[in-house]
Amino acid sequence: MNFNFLSPVSDLVLAHNELLSPHALGRKLKIHSAQQGIPDLEGVAIAIIGVLENRNDINYIGEEFQLNEIRKSFYSLFPGSWNTLIADLGDINRGETVEDTYFALKESISILVGKKIIPVVIGGSQDLTYANYRAYDTLIPMVNIVNVDAQFNLGDSTKPIKNNSFVGKIILDEPYNLFNYATIGYQTYFNSQEEKDLMDSLYFESYRLGEISSDITLAEPVLRDANIVSIDLNAVKGSELSLHQRYSPNGLDGKEICAIARYAGISNKVSSFGIYEYKPSKDDEMTSMLMAQMIWYFVEGVNFRVTDDDFSDENSYQKFITLVDDEELIFYKSNKTGRWWIEIPFLAEVNNKLKRHTLLPCMHQDYLDACNNKVPERWYKAFQKNCV
Repeated sequence: MNFNFLSPVSDLVLAHNELLSPHALGRKLKIHSAQQGIPDLEGVAIAIIGVLENRNDINYIGEEFQLNEIRKSFYSLFPGSWNTLIADLGDINRGETVEDTYFALKESISILVGKKIIPVVIGGSQDLTYANYRAYDTLIPMVNIVNVDAQFNLGDSTKPIKNNSFVGKIILDEPYNLFNYATIGYQTYFNSQEEKDLMDSLYFESYRLGEISSDITLAEPVLRDANIVSIDLNAVKGSELSLHQRYSPNGLDGKEICAIARYAGISNKVSSFGIYEYKPSKDDEMTSMLMAQMIWYFVEGVNFRVTDDDFSDENSYQKFITLVDDEELIFYKSNKTGRWWIEIPFLAEVNNKLKRHTLLPCMHQDYLDACNNKVPERWYKAFQKNCV
């Protein structure tokens, strides 16, 4: 298996790991070390990859960084009652050009997802999400991306890719594989009206920070429908982070960002997960520990995945049919988990992107709204995207 791009975890981290309790996470991982090389990935469910690339950060001034503190924090945590095997494959160093780094990340993710291993990317600038997305070109026909971020990152796609404009590239670059893009936790004052209008015109989803903070469960159906989850640390409230990392006094708190990571883990569809915009500083413990806990919660979620979306067995679900403005809406509720879905109808006369009846994750509230003659917004947007 070609993982030539990866450099081993530093000896400093491995020495620190030896001093930890034998029950700590770090003692149970398969680790890429200079001595042992790349570990055997047999039975591995999750693989951590660091990416030391930040040259497309709009604020880049030549500084380099490393991820040792995050690893030390993560290794020192204790696992839950998991049966999930985790590997740490080390780091992708910055290439000769940023495109070289993108290529290395794309290849690595493509190999891992092809082997049913979930890559957890910890990185520099968030434009690396573009390389993550491109890894799916050969894997699945349509991709859903969820970005946990204060900004939409649509930017001006005619200009070179940056960490604040990579989504524009994803939308406009061929091959066109993007079906849905959703932003969780955006803050209105960081986004231009033009970007908001573009999100609406493309029928993409966006959830304001206030909405998510008042009801974190709103994020669950969106994450249940995602293939790629990308988290920008700038979405997190400044007081929760180290000095150099602080971006905004408002944002998601530590508990909320960990809940989102857990929802991403529980989703049967999420097959890659990334945390970006890490900026080390001297008082680094806060950020590295928060990132470690986010990864911990993601692993916890993966460990508790339940296959509840197989609707071939009539005993495994309940079906509900409602009428909204002469439109028949069909809902499904899993008997196993109580999670809800809504059916998006197949339009025979339209060049349909999904080619079949598609089930869209939703909430119980969407069903209650439909009963009160109100069309669920997620259904409406997905339906409109199918008609485009």
